[in-house]
Amino acid sequence: QVQLVESGGGAVQPGGSLRLSCAASGFAFDTYYMTWYRQAPGKERELVAGISSAGSTNYVDSMKGRFTISRDNAKDTVYLQMTNLKPEDTAVYYCNAMKFTFSYWGQGTQVTVSS
Repeated sequence: QVQLVESGGGAVQPGGSLRLSCAASGFAFDTYYMTWYRQAPGKERELVAGISSAGSTNYVDSMKGRFTISRDNAKDTVYLQMTNLKPEDTAVYYCNAMKFTFSYWGQGTQVTVSS
């Protein structure tokens, strides 16, 4: 059974940091492209960052320098380190695994940035 389980979300003040994790199971994690998305209330889901099976990364320009995506293929886990968080980063964060026509989603983890 394929599973992606996100964790690490929570409430943080502006300028704070969080590290999200997404633990995968049920598929060959190390062969999949992994991506973090987010969806703010009333908005469409948007891409945050992606990482290839070999570790090449891509970021949305607005998040470069603040967010870092990484993966540990030995632990079947992808991470999103978020720093200098802003209120506009408030959203549900989802991880996605993609390979060819296969695409799997996690249930999401809430991140709230507020003073």
